[in-house]
Amino acid sequence: MKWMVTLLLILLVGLQYRLWVGEGSRADQARLEREIQRQQAENERLRERNRVLAVEVEDLKTGHDAIEERARQDMGMIHEDETFFMIVEDE
Repeated sequence: MKWMVTLLLILLVGLQYRLWVGEGSRADQARLEREIQRQQAENERLRERNRVLAVEVEDLKTGHDAIEERARQDMGMIHEDETFFMIVEDE
């Protein structure tokens, strides 16, 4: 009878260890849930970035205003009758 109680006690401790510390434990579940939430937030951020880029690509494909704006900002281009002014600030 004493060995049966000892065996059941060892079994109980082993199962409790797996429940609280081992793989698939409560702590492991909580870590995985935090990781899922972090990944979902990252996915949403990337979805928004992709949406903005898709709108910009469509605008570049169809409109001349977007191309002109990009040429002015990125390449410093100006129209024929315009005057370019560069403002330099003191450091």
